Amino acid sequence: MKKAQLLLFIVLLFATMLNAQTRQISGKVTSKGEPLPGVSVRLKGTTIGITTGADGGYSLSVPENGGTLVFSFLGFVSLEKTFSNAGSVNVSLIEDAKSLEEVVVVGYGTQSKSQVTGAISSVSAKEISELPITNAQQALQGRAAGVEVLSSGNRPGDGVNVRIRGRRSFNAGNDPLYVVDGIPLSGGINDLNPQDIQSMEILKDASSTAIYGSRGANGVVIITTKKGVPGKTSINFDSYYGISNPINLYNVMNGVQYAEYKRESRRAIGKYNDADPVTADKALFEAIEQESLALGRSTDYQSYISQSGASQNYQLGISGGSEKTRFSVSFNHFYDKGIQIGQDFNRDNIRVNLDQQINDKLKFGVSLIGSLNKQNISSNPWGVTLRENPLGVPFDKDGKLLFRNTSDGAQTNPLLEVQKNALIDENRRTRIFTSLFAEYKIMDGLTYRLNFGPDYSVRRFGQFQASLTNARSSGTAFARNDYNQQFSYTVENILNYSKKFNEVHDLNVTGLFSVQKQRNEFSSIRASGLPYEYQLFYNLSSAPTIEGVDSDLNESGLLSYMGRINYGFKDKYLLTLTTRIDGSSKFSGETNLFGKTKKYGFFPSVALAWRISEEPFMKGISAIENLKLRVSYGLTGNEGISSYGTQGSLSRTTYSFGNNGAFGFRPNALVNPDLRWETTASSNIGLDYGLLNNRISGSIEVYEQDTYDLLMPRNLPYTSGFGSVLQNVGKSRNRGIEFAISTVNVDKGGENGFRWSTDFNINSNKEEIVEIYSGKNDDVGSLYFIGQPLTVYYDYEKLGIWQTDEAAEALKYKQKPGEIKVRDQNNDGSINALDRVLLGSDIPKWSGGFTNRFSYKGVDLSIFIFSRQGSMIRSSLYTSGVNALAGRYNNLNVDYWTPNNPTNAFPRPNQNQENPLYSSTISYFDGSFTKIRNISLGYNVPAGFTNKLKMSSLRLYASAQNPFIFSQYGDNLDPEQARGRSNNRERTNEVGVGTPSIRQFIFGVNAKF
Repeated sequence: MKKAQLLLFIVLLFATMLNAQTRQISGKVTSKGEPLPGVSVRLKGTTIGITTGADGGYSLSVPENGGTLVFSFLGFVSLEKTFSNAGSVNVSLIEDAKSLEEVVVVGYGTQSKSQVTGAISSVSAKEISELPITNAQQALQGRAAGVEVLSSGNRPGDGVNVRIRGRRSFNAGNDPLYVVDGIPLSGGINDLNPQDIQSMEILKDASSTAIYGSRGANGVVIITTKKGVPGKTSINFDSYYGISNPINLYNVMNGVQYAEYKRESRRAIGKYNDADPVTADKALFEAIEQESLALGRSTDYQSYISQSGASQNYQLGISGGSEKTRFSVSFNHFYDKGIQIGQDFNRDNIRVNLDQQINDKLKFGVSLIGSLNKQNISSNPWGVTLRENPLGVPFDKDGKLLFRNTSDGAQTNPLLEVQKNALIDENRRTRIFTSLFAEYKIMDGLTYRLNFGPDYSVRRFGQFQASLTNARSSGTAFARNDYNQQFSYTVENILNYSKKFNEVHDLNVTGLFSVQKQRNEFSSIRASGLPYEYQLFYNLSSAPTIEGVDSDLNESGLLSYMGRINYGFKDKYLLTLTTRIDGSSKFSGETNLFGKTKKYGFFPSVALAWRISEEPFMKGISAIENLKLRVSYGLTGNEGISSYGTQGSLSRTTYSFGNNGAFGFRPNALVNPDLRWETTASSNIGLDYGLLNNRISGSIEVYEQDTYDLLMPRNLPYTSGFGSVLQNVGKSRNRGIEFAISTVNVDKGGENGFRWSTDFNINSNKEEIVEIYSGKNDDVGSLYFIGQPLTVYYDYEKLGIWQTDEAAEALKYKQKPGEIKVRDQNNDGSINALDRVLLGSDIPKWSGGFTNRFSYKGVDLSIFIFSRQGSMIRSSLYTSGVNALAGRYNNLNVDYWTPNNPTNAFPRPNQNQENPLYSSTISYFDGSFTKIRNISLGYNVPAGFTNKLKMSSLRLYASAQNPFIFSQYGDNLDPEQARGRSNNRERTNEVGVGTPSIRQFIFGVNAKF
């Protein structure tokens, strides 16, 4: 018993002595005045440590004689604080902005900017937030050199066309690959909410894109969504409301102008007697037209089908976490009412990002994006509207809509087109995209990562045309219902090894094995004679006439192996070696005599970089902060054919057996099992620079891309029974230069000091056909010309209009004054196909973006300008029925020729023509334009006021989208809509008659709690 008491006494004495040598120290860690939970607080030189709680507080037992506390947290600059006495130690951490800026996302990982060997451009969340946009791709316009982004339409929900360093392929597609949170997408990114994006990286050269092999031939856009940040849970609420109106409506003739134009169309053929205009007018104009002329009445039909548009956006985001758990959740609702009655777009999004560090070796993460959107495009009433006679009236005396405004049987009342449920074209789409990963640390420097990305979407397209519309012309109603279901998934197994040897050798090795599968189901039914119209396209079984039924299934897969080595010596000499092997189910697996198959493609690349600024001889040049020379070369592929493109196909046909008919099948396409990968060989030389403490920074890129084994239809004589066969024939080339510069022009320092920064980029790309199936000979019939871009305009050259004093010369060409005069190129005295010449192309000489940002005492202003110069467009607006100059329908208000108005712009109206002779020559315009794309003015409410409201920050802003546009196309119309209305071969890029471009004014708020 005494021994036990003695032992207890010794223990208590030892504990008392130990307690006398230590003491408690506590404090609070903050950032920008806000508590920072999850911060590691460690006593330097020991294993003693703790993490801060939800309030940022900590309490730690430390030696009595003092020491040094080390505060560290991911994304913040580590801080050391020495103490000698008991009490509290409070610290404030600052964000490590430098380290964040130097990290960019590359294929299957991240890299420091200083270590990047490829050509990569970045667009940040800040740049995206400056443009309240519908589609994430719109944020790329003018922001990244070498990236061409043009609108594909002006209806709510319409997307854009993105081309990275030009077009390469005739038939296999030119869209880039989109990778969201590490998973390559099978579809587009229209379902993604732009406000959920943290950054977008554009991979442009082979060194950066070859890692995606067959899918990276047209460039890669890597999208990273917003993640949770360790620290206090924050709530963000962003909202804006916008009002939109057309930049310009179409300039068509009013009633008086139309009447004179109609008279002139008869004068041209001697059917209008100017000696007795009263009698002539009575014979020419019907009663309603004469009444309108007497009353001075003119109907502007565009005003009846258009309206002021409006857009609304509401975004709620919640994010936070600790060093082990990080989360980010967002909800978004977006609504856009178009400037045409009946057009709108709805999108609802939910996004959940979760990253969890299970233990020291294992971590897990999931990113889920759900989207539901509905687009009503309500068909296209603009053609019938612009052609409508302005001397007619849309309503009867009782205010009811007339079916026909005049006696013209081909025209119906345009206002009927925009009545509720008269014309419906509704796209409804539901999509769920998920990216899951698990990463395990096998040993120091070696990790294994599993990525799984399922992507499921359902699209339903419903179309309805009521009886009283121009499409049905009082016949029976028509309806159509298409259903499309798509499911795809990607499974990736990635091994990564990183090691630094002797402080001079940096080695990173990445290996990948992946499987991608895609399945598409399609069904469609078309019916007419609907017994009651209010059923729209929902109950087609009641229709007596089923006009068509269709269904289809497409499945494809891709099996891939990839290896990449990044090596750096003394952080000055960098090497990247990449190789990827892709096997596609679209190509034949048959082997030849040498055991080789067309199914697999091999895509290697190599890149070298020299950080010149790290050399000893550069250390004395203080003005140069960064100077890096990059060189790369590699191959990428394109599998852009249909899932069963190598297997041929059958189509249904009809046969006659005596007096009986029967259905049968015939070959629809020739079988070609020899189809192989379309391949692009890319070379790139780049120079990254940073001057004057990086107040001036940017890059210069020079590149060439040669694409061979082009997948394209080869024309066949129709006597073979087929018009063409898909083969690997032809070559194309893109050469270009890109320049980007960012400058900090003024920086007075401090949070409220004046700051002015500028971003500018410009690029020029020359696209040309090198060879086609006929070798290096032009195919004029297909408009393929060696040395010219994929799309060219080949036509007669308009010189003007034949004038009165040129009547004798015009007669030699069987023409007369007032008609279009074209050049006789070979001077043979006749105009024929041999007189056609290359007029131009839709490829610009250069394009670029220019952004200026200003901030001072809480006020920020940004101005973004986008310009595209030196291209030509073809406008079908000027060759359609809206500009037929035949005196039947209303016409564009053009400067047409008369004996008293000897213009060289447009020919004389003539009732005896369907269209003017050589009318195509009046459709070509200079497609150059410069847009003030965005002006945004914001105000950050002072912290003293927001603190009272329990808010972290509050910003109010106003933004103008497309406030000014400068172009020479038409009557101040927007030439940007010229591009994108194209088929797979991109051969029909031209302006149509559709919804005009809009100008929008937005008012918004960004609140953070």
